[in-house]
Amino acid sequence: MEQTVEQKLESLWALQEIHTKIDKIRQVRGELPIEVADLEDEIAGLETRLEKIRIELDDLEDSIVKRKNMIKEAEAAIKRYEGQLNEVKNNREYDAITKEIEIQGLEIQVCEKRIKEAEFEIKNKTEAYDKTQESLGYSKGELETKKKELDTITSETQIDEEALLNSADAASKKIEDRLLKVYSKLRESFRNGLAVVSIERDSCSGCHNKIPPQLQSEIRQRKKIIICEHCGRVLVDEMIASEEG
Repeated sequence: MEQTVEQKLESLWALQEIHTKIDKIRQVRGELPIEVADLEDEIAGLETRLEKIRIELDDLEDSIVKRKNMIKEAEAAIKRYEGQLNEVKNNREYDAITKEIEIQGLEIQVCEKRIKEAEFEIKNKTEAYDKTQESLGYSKGELETKKKELDTITSETQIDEEALLNSADAASKKIEDRLLKVYSKLRESFRNGLAVVSIERDSCSGCHNKIPPQLQSEIRQRKKIIICEHCGRVLVDEMIASEEG
């Protein structure tokens, strides 16, 4: 059996009332769910950064060990070449060995320079690591606090919210699909989620613009669904609002 316009308006108002209660419960949680998600992303980013710095520090330590070994090899080569100098037979051999000693000396200088650079990088990266760890510790503490706060609020309101969601589901089934789609679209259009509003002090309670007397009269007759000419919300009269409220 098809609903009358009055019944449709009553059904819409009833659904709006339920959704408004759900919205109020969710407003109590406020920005906490977003803050928790942001902190979780931030912590993941900090942990990734720490791992990257750890790998870089390991590479730098390895490079220092490698350069020190190269210095030892160069020093051993110099000793070997210096020993050969006593056995040279001509200037050509002497120049060749001297050149090798010079090359090994330069190799040592380069290695020592690279070691100092690596040690400087290690110092900087260790400081960055410590600061990142500090930030991570702070963020983890913040996350724990926010999660506890959110869990407390959620546990306090969860039963009420679930009951209201079930009521909203039941109330939605009383409304024809076309009208329900309009209602849902309107709810998404406004930050406060109000798609159906009543007349209050001769005005739309959604946008607070004045409603002409003739239009108010038509709304009270409940012969057709009327929307506010300013905000586009569905309008109901005060009596429907008080009956359902």
